Amino acid sequence: MLKKSVATKSIGLFAILLSLFTHSALQAANKFPLGMNTNEVTHLDSSVPFVNLFKMSLPFDEANNKLTRGNIQYDHNGWPKQLNGGQAGTNLLHWVPVGTLPEGNYTVLYDGQGQIEYADDAKLLSRSPGKDIIHISARHDSKRPNDGLDKFIKVTLIIKQSVPQNYLKNIRVLIPGGICARNPFQRVNSANQCGGDYQAFEQHHERIIFNPDYLKFMRGFKTIRFMNMSGITRNSLSSWNQMPRMQQATWAGREGRRGAPLEVMVSLANKLNANAWLNIPEQANDDLVRRYAQFVKARLRPNLKVYLEYTNEAWNPAFTAAKFMQNKGVALKLDPLRHNAGHRFYVQRALQIFRIWKQVYGNSPQLVRVLGAWSANHRLTPLLLDHKNAHKNVDAIAIAPYFFVHKKVESRVNSVPSVFQLLQDDTNPYSLNNVSKMIKKQVEYTKKYNIGLLAYEGGQHLYSPGTRSTKDFPNPFFIGANRAHTMEQMYVRFLEDWRKSTSGSLFVLFSSPRTYQAYGSWGVKEHINQPAAKAPKYRAILQFL
Repeated sequence: MLKKSVATKSIGLFAILLSLFTHSALQAANKFPLGMNTNEVTHLDSSVPFVNLFKMSLPFDEANNKLTRGNIQYDHNGWPKQLNGGQAGTNLLHWVPVGTLPEGNYTVLYDGQGQIEYADDAKLLSRSPGKDIIHISARHDSKRPNDGLDKFIKVTLIIKQSVPQNYLKNIRVLIPGGICARNPFQRVNSANQCGGDYQAFEQHHERIIFNPDYLKFMRGFKTIRFMNMSGITRNSLSSWNQMPRMQQATWAGREGRRGAPLEVMVSLANKLNANAWLNIPEQANDDLVRRYAQFVKARLRPNLKVYLEYTNEAWNPAFTAAKFMQNKGVALKLDPLRHNAGHRFYVQRALQIFRIWKQVYGNSPQLVRVLGAWSANHRLTPLLLDHKNAHKNVDAIAIAPYFFVHKKVESRVNSVPSVFQLLQDDTNPYSLNNVSKMIKKQVEYTKKYNIGLLAYEGGQHLYSPGTRSTKDFPNPFFIGANRAHTMEQMYVRFLEDWRKSTSGSLFVLFSSPRTYQAYGSWGVKEHINQPAAKAPKYRAILQFL
């Protein structure tokens, strides 16, 4: 009886261990490299990457006349050096959900002589030369209609007085607390939470650039695509001296102006030990390209890869890059068809850029040369790879597989469940199955040319062009679908299909946490600290990290 009991227990233990091993093996099989796209630097960004919030504030000269008015004169970095009887104001934060940042006391440091006033959800607590303490909390009923989140924080800052001979500048608005030096991924409130290695943001903000909550979210991703953070979209910069600088008052602003410095992007990749996916501006000259390469080679950890891409979606007429390529291609008479001439010029300039980087990097396997293609247009891929024998000097084609409700079937949306029905209905051109077929077709081409296939963006794309409000049809249903548990299942199915179809190639998700708007529900979370229980897309992603 005892022997039988022991044997039974042994068999039971073996079965449990086998089950655990099988489960672990299945989990391991699901893992493949996932990356994350950064957001644009704006005062609306609920991923809040920086300890110094002023770096994401609206430029003074872009603010409305309630904030900035009068004949203001600015210095080279965007600080108002002459008020001339007016005032200079900014939105520091706007429509940032409660929970994104800690509510509490924020330190404001500045150089020069003057006076700052604070409004909306910020209240001045104390003032001393070069330093204000303000309290930020959602004191007002700032709930935005029909978006499902509880409250938002809005903070405005206005320079009311400034001495021209020593004008107010270098404003830094620092989140509360600091870090324990051994753990930059966790914000703490005071030295009491550290074992003698406390570093307060007030004293160490020049070295501690990144919000620990942002680092904690991003650290699970193997590659960071910096296209949005770099600000290249609709940007005409062409020379190295036009690149974003650390000393600028803010790195935010309208398209074509905003963008974080290259130093910041390389520093973030190093901090996360993540590969850097970098996009070269469409009009960049050779000197900019070479200096960019030299900077990255000198500063990026040598174990990290660089995914190098020329501009972003050069095929997409929604962006200025497409028109730029077409004008250049037509001028060079590269093809009788204007759009094909643009595609061919894109390839030629990309190859020139790759050649310059190869001169800097040599034959290092850490440099991955990427051409951007169009997931739904499989005929474009061979055109790109055949022109100038590009496939011989390219390492990968990258596409953006998105599933969504196409405009031609949008009228059938009448509820959140109907959205999910259409995502699985093959009469919808961008159903999950149809997007899967697009991916498989791209796999065929890349195998033929013996290069890799990557996803530079991807996920859901529930967005109705032309709508202006979250209330407009069909936005309430699209936003609701992004918050529904079923979306988790959609993402699991979608990512699993990509993994199987591509044998586990890199997929860079779009995008970092951001609020849901009429122009799309792009964030994998709605703010950086949103619990996974309320973020179905993020829950799905966690299963593959």
